[in-house]
Amino acid sequence: MEDFSPKKVGTSRKSAAQNTEKKRAEVLLGRELPNNIDAEQGLLASMIIDKSREVLNVCIESKLNENYFYAAAHRKIYKALVELHNESKPIDEIVLTDKLESMGELENVGGIQKINEIAGRIETYAHFKQWLKIVREKYFLRTLILTCYETIENANSNTDSLDVFLEKVEGKILGISQDRISDSAQKVSEKIDSAMSMVKKIIESRGDIMGVPTGFTELDKLTRGLHGGEMIVVAGRPGTGKTSIALNIAENAVFNKRAPVPTLVFSLEMSTEQLLMRMLCSRGNINQFLLRNGRVQNIQVNDIVSAGKELRDAPLWIDDSADINILEIRAKARRLKQQHNIGLIVLDYLQLLKPIDSRIPREQQIAEMSRGMKAMAKELDVPVIVLAQLNRSTEKENRDPRASDLRESGAIEQDADVILLLNWLTSKEASKQDVDGTVASNNSNKLVKLIIAKQRSGPTGEITLLFNRDITKYQNYQKHDDVY
Repeated sequence: MEDFSPKKVGTSRKSAAQNTEKKRAEVLLGRELPNNIDAEQGLLASMIIDKSREVLNVCIESKLNENYFYAAAHRKIYKALVELHNESKPIDEIVLTDKLESMGELENVGGIQKINEIAGRIETYAHFKQWLKIVREKYFLRTLILTCYETIENANSNTDSLDVFLEKVEGKILGISQDRISDSAQKVSEKIDSAMSMVKKIIESRGDIMGVPTGFTELDKLTRGLHGGEMIVVAGRPGTGKTSIALNIAENAVFNKRAPVPTLVFSLEMSTEQLLMRMLCSRGNINQFLLRNGRVQNIQVNDIVSAGKELRDAPLWIDDSADINILEIRAKARRLKQQHNIGLIVLDYLQLLKPIDSRIPREQQIAEMSRGMKAMAKELDVPVIVLAQLNRSTEKENRDPRASDLRESGAIEQDADVILLLNWLTSKEASKQDVDGTVASNNSNKLVKLIIAKQRSGPTGEITLLFNRDITKYQNYQKHDDVY
């Protein structure tokens, strides 16, 4: 039988250390930490009188361990109850007393009189869930207070950099929030049923997009959209429109007719105003060069105003902090995820991030940044688009880019779930694709090859897109025969 013993979530040594910290904090604060002894006794009594063990099972599934109880005697009693459960022994006052005696803890909890007193406090365990909720809430309040107390202590003796210290503190606070939301244990059969339901949903969807749509038909067919937990790398040489395609995807996400996707953009290269100007021109189909020179017609001004109103109401956040590292990126993303349920994150671009430790080699710095972005995607369960630069190999060798051409670190290639590479079509390739003369008739149009160089959960291939340089907008071009 599986062991649900509290030692899995907290050893006696850890419990003793926490108890010491609790006493120190109470002395410092001059008051008791939050607790409710009546709720603790009501919950323990429910476990004792419940012959079906429903109460104990719910407590175990809620990840309740002995440290959730404020009173030392209550921690010992709960530990004994869980051990009896693991040993498949019946639970009543007599058996519990014998167990505590064998553990050498009977006198420490107040003897058999205390056991009888607790068991006799209630006649029914009908309200045990409310008592469990109170016990959990008081525990998390104590944990939060102790974390703040520990933060003050550590801040006075901190030897790490401020960024590392703040990341640790934020991680602890987030850990409290995550532990507060309990996960019920599931049998393997239930997991399989869930997986089968997912497979059935995919089959019934008949090719519908399951993730965040990019707005590019052929790309969405191959990827089924962008999925939570994935790191999507978009790379190309300077001038190939990496920022433009990322903004186009963000625009398609926030203006998705089915369900707008709240999106967060980190722009390390361009200011918020510059990005918004691009989006206004893209959304309103306005020539950027003419706009900068003030040569726009009244009808185009109306288009810009209309696009501005749409963007004002869009669930879009832009952070244009230039001097920022991966720890700060993750901290900001966590907050916005909790506040606004962010569904897509874009970083422009990876190699501009500030290293946490400037003393280590550049390759290790980039590897650390890449791992951090992937970890953020998994932690927040959102797709993360990371723009990156390619080295000069493609230009020197006059060939299409490969995933191995990602600049400064091979870790990016390893960490990425999807790698999209941008490359201009050669004149010969463009003439074959430009069957209707769309490109030849307009100098601002350019055909771009989007190469899916890696996809963990799907095929690779090539897609042709049309890039309008005047409005910095990528568009679907035509149906292209996929290369698998």
